Formats: sequence, C-alpha cells, structure tokens
Amino acid sequence: MTDVVPVSGGNKPDLEDFLNLQSICRNAAYHLTGNPMAETVIGRVKGALKGFRESEHPAVALAREILWVVAVVGGIALLLFVASGTWPAVVAVQSGSMLPNMHVNDLVFVVQKDRFGQLQTFETGGNTGYMKYGNYGDILIYKPDGFSNITPIIHRAMGYYNASWFNAKWGTDFTHGGYLTKGDNNQGYDQEPPPLGLGLEPVEVGWVVGKALFSVPLLGYPTLHYPEFAAIVIILLIIHEVYVSRAEAGEERARKERKKGRK
Repeated sequence: MTDVVPVSGGNKPDLEDFLNLQSICRNAAYHLTGNPMAETVIGRVKGALKGFRESEHPAVALAREILWVVAVVGGIALLLFVASGTWPAVVAVQSGSMLPNMHVNDLVFVVQKDRFGQLQTFETGGNTGYMKYGNYGDILIYKPDGFSNITPIIHRAMGYYNASWFNAKWGTDFTHGGYLTKGDNNQGYDQEPPPLGLGLEPVEVGWVVGKALFSVPLLGYPTLHYPEFAAIVIILLIIHEVYVSRAEAGEERARKERKKGRK
C-alpha cells in the first residue's frame, strides 16, 4: 500500500512536500508497469520513434524508405507462405533444363505437393490426361539428395518407384525409392548415372519442396541477381531522397525570399 503525504487545509505545501508527492506518483506508475525503469524506458522509446518518424534528416529519411521496402517485402513473403503452404514460395529458373516449357529468369510460384489437387507424375498424368507446362505430370521443386544447402531443382515428376526398380534399370545400389525426375530439355533422368543423367538419388517425399503452380517470365531476374538489384534499388532511393530534400530546401528559400519581399 502506498502512503500519501497529508496536506493541511490552511497551509501551502512546501518544496519538500511537493517533491515527496512527485516521487510517490512516479513510484506508483512504476509499480503499475511491474518494472521500476519501465516508465522511463517506454517514454524514451516513444520519443525516439516519434523523432524517427518526423525527422527531415536525409539519412533518417533514407532509413525510413528502406524499412518501408523491407516491411512490404516481408508482408508479401508472409502472404505467399500462407497461400502456398511451403517455403520458398517462389523460385527462379536458373538453367535451360526445362526448355521450352520454362525459361531462365522465369519466376515460379510453388505450392505444397498436394495443394489444389494430388501431385501427378508423367505416368499417372498420361493415364488421366493431366498436363502441366506442355506435358503430362507436375513439375517438382525438390532438394537434391535431401540437402537443404543446395539450390533446389525444378524438374518434372516422371513416376514413383521403389529402390529395386531403379537398381534393376541402371545397376545402382539405392536403398530407398522415390520420385523419378527429369528436365524436359535433358536427355537423361536425374537418377540415371552420368554422363546422360545427374546421378542423384530417388526423390523422397520429404525432399519435395512443392510443385509449380504457374510462372511469370523475367520476374526471377532480381532473385538470381539480388546483389545488383538491391544496389540499384538503394541507389534509386538515395537519388529520390536527394531530389526531395533539394526540392524542399528550394521551397523553403523561396518562402523566405517572399517574406523578405513583403517587408
């Protein structure tokens, strides 16, 4: 329980009484926050945020622009993840292995393998008539040999077989089955030994990032060249900020000159 300092009705409170009352109010506010320093910290943070929002300094304004871009990109990424159910939700085509149905710099939107319908292979698609990107079956985005630190591969799912099928076909010694995959523009399968194939293991279900839903030409360029693209964006932001700052400075000078003219 917090004590209060009584003030007599006929006397003015002296400086000591005022300071005591001020201290009590401050302590009460601290107790409400549960942290003796919280009120001071919150006040400082609010002041700093207000200063950041309202500052006209070119460097601070540029920082605001960059944060805005980061916030927008982050929001888009979150929406893509919610819609696709997987990550990454977009990938860029880096090679011509899927020509003529996918091209370098295409931006491919990815969804979970069974979202919007069960994943179809070339074999099952041929039986049902299901086609995607100019041929039967879905396009898989998968981690080669299950490695997450390697760029995913975008190739067509040709079928799903057990280890014995692969070993009998190519004399391999795979210990697990999985998807058979192939680039539309490649001569060999991904699981086929070199030189025709890539010599990769059958694609386990857990290695599948998703399937291609649709793609947009050329939009993958920033993804494949993000350092250059980021540098261009930052340079454009700086140019914009310098232009705005000079325009505002010119307007301010014009206002001052008009005031002098009136005098």
